[in-house]
Amino acid sequence: MEKTNVPEMFGSLVFDDRVMRARLSDDVYASLKKTIDENTRLDEHVADAVAEEMKSWAIENGATHFTHWFQPLTGVTAEKHDSFISPSPDGGVLMEFSGKELIKGEPDASSFPSGGLRATFEARGYTAWDPTSYAFIKDHTLCIPTAFCSYSGEALDKKTPLLRSMQAINKQAKRILKLFGTDCKYVRTSVGPEQEYFLVDKEVFNKRPDLKYTGRTLFGAMPPKGQEMDDHYFGVIKPRVTEYMEDLNQELWKLGILAKTEHNEVAPAQHELAPIYSTTNVATDSNQLTMEIMKKVAARHGMECLLHEKPFAGVNGSGKHNNWSIGTDTGINLLSPGKTPYENAQFLLFLCAVIQAVDDYQDLLRLSVATAGNDHRLGANEAPPAIISIFLGDELTGILNAIRNDEPYEGTEKVVMKLGVHSLPSFSRDTTDRNRTSPFAFTGNKFEFRSLGSSNSIACCNIMLNAAVAESLRQYADILEKSENFEEDLHTLIKKVITDHQRILFDGNGYGEDWIVEATEKRGLLNLKTTADAMPRLLDKKNMDMLMAHKVFTEAELQSRCEIMLENYVKTVNIEALTMVDMVRKNYLPAIEGYLFKLAQTTSLMRQVSDKVKCNYEVSTIERLSELTDHILESVKALEDAIATLKDLPDIFKSSEFVRDTLLLTMESLRAYVDEAEMLTSQKDWPFPSYGQLLFSVN
Repeated sequence: MEKTNVPEMFGSLVFDDRVMRARLSDDVYASLKKTIDENTRLDEHVADAVAEEMKSWAIENGATHFTHWFQPLTGVTAEKHDSFISPSPDGGVLMEFSGKELIKGEPDASSFPSGGLRATFEARGYTAWDPTSYAFIKDHTLCIPTAFCSYSGEALDKKTPLLRSMQAINKQAKRILKLFGTDCKYVRTSVGPEQEYFLVDKEVFNKRPDLKYTGRTLFGAMPPKGQEMDDHYFGVIKPRVTEYMEDLNQELWKLGILAKTEHNEVAPAQHELAPIYSTTNVATDSNQLTMEIMKKVAARHGMECLLHEKPFAGVNGSGKHNNWSIGTDTGINLLSPGKTPYENAQFLLFLCAVIQAVDDYQDLLRLSVATAGNDHRLGANEAPPAIISIFLGDELTGILNAIRNDEPYEGTEKVVMKLGVHSLPSFSRDTTDRNRTSPFAFTGNKFEFRSLGSSNSIACCNIMLNAAVAESLRQYADILEKSENFEEDLHTLIKKVITDHQRILFDGNGYGEDWIVEATEKRGLLNLKTTADAMPRLLDKKNMDMLMAHKVFTEAELQSRCEIMLENYVKTVNIEALTMVDMVRKNYLPAIEGYLFKLAQTTSLMRQVSDKVKCNYEVSTIERLSELTDHILESVKALEDAIATLKDLPDIFKSSEFVRDTLLLTMESLRAYVDEAEMLTSQKDWPFPSYGQLLFSVN
């Protein structure tokens, strides 16, 4: 096998800083770098120079087309390809690409979700280059990461609000750092999203309509062996999967995506890929690319990559852990404790900002990960519960409690700590075990938000997290900028935040029933179990006021997003329900009837041989399967009635509530009868591959 030169391969298809520094003039490079680092407006002449070199580089690397690559509210990426060719006077063609074409595109926006921001007949939309995220080549096309907005300027994508949220936290964090004498040009959040996924054989996948139409199995009895032995977790990777992972790594590395860690996950056929974290908007682009490439590479290897949050009932679903941190351009990680009292105090203030943000806006964090698929996963003893809480670990919890109670901290000299006066103890990273049941856990120098679903765009949760932390920092800056005794007022502020937001801190078992009671009844935390419960909270006054104050969203954009996400929830479950009806009527009922006929024939023939033949198996199976077919028929009729009712409901809020309260329950009832019938019907007569065949299909 040919050896891979990773340093030479890495970023070979990316117009990154190395390429720009080598190809652009010093003046053009300096101007572009200032735009990237300081968010200044790009000069038109600079854009032309960048476009010319970008085109030349792309053509040298085999590109024939270019596209503005953007992230509409569909949850996937979008692209419209234009070739570089233009006609020349002699009948040939020229390869052209201008600064104007680089900076702005004008795709048809009529078929993308807008949530009422524009009428269907208003087709015009605009894409605007995001120079902070590098252009790259994919499938012989130069892809230019862009934002996407309507003719009237409203954001129609996920990137625009993300960039706005990054500006908001940059502005407020710099105010705080100035008070500590920390100088920097900018503050940015960084993310490393760990991606879980399933791999199944393509041939087996193609025989399951539910997987093809919805991404998850709507029916299926558990096989004799699932994940009970925990033998798949971190186990030896199968050769076919190893080949896939090696191929995937190379494709990602070419695109400058920092794929770092790969391993088997808990469930059979489940795996994980983890990158090194990078600036949030770049990480968001990279993760969208990663999901796309995972599927493409799987197809090359005769497999299907499943990114649904819960493709199989009875085994763990797939999540995406969002490792979030905040730092300066000078290399300071603001969630790293530091070694001096002031560094510690600065760290604690930023820590408090996160604690307050998560408590004040727990509903925004919950709804940022709310989808029909993720509703099946959260709280299922495999993923964090729907209740948002923070895990800090023993040492940090002890320090915060000492500050809150004005008591000595047992881990250091027994003095009451006054921040900036007495020495706050220096503590190392990862001094406590992790809590796998916590939705939001501190892990040394970052927070891990573990509630995201596998197919989620990480933009949504990072928009809310950035904005909420920016709001905490704004409040702190407003207080401390007026302070006449900074150290005293800083101590008072941190103590107050710790005291006021104690309810969000929880280091125990998030799966326990007693935690649900304690969280909701004693602490007053929210338990938003479904998308229908969570998404309307986006329009709560406190949430709208905060997001609008930091210019992350406009009022119209918030209204539209709520409608779009609820509509997506309703449509997703409706497609699942229609798929169930289709499979039951066309396949399951005929298959069960066919097997019943065989059993009846066998029973009749056996009794003709001898009156003493009891046929207990045949008779008991016929009786139960006959009962089940009656139940299945009744349930499928009820499901059809529910689907019809859903069509007539007046608005998206009532529709989502009906899906939650009626449609999903009817689907569960139908599935239970079909799954029992599967256990009584011969495998030869069953119309679709079983769970065992799916989960153990890749060897």
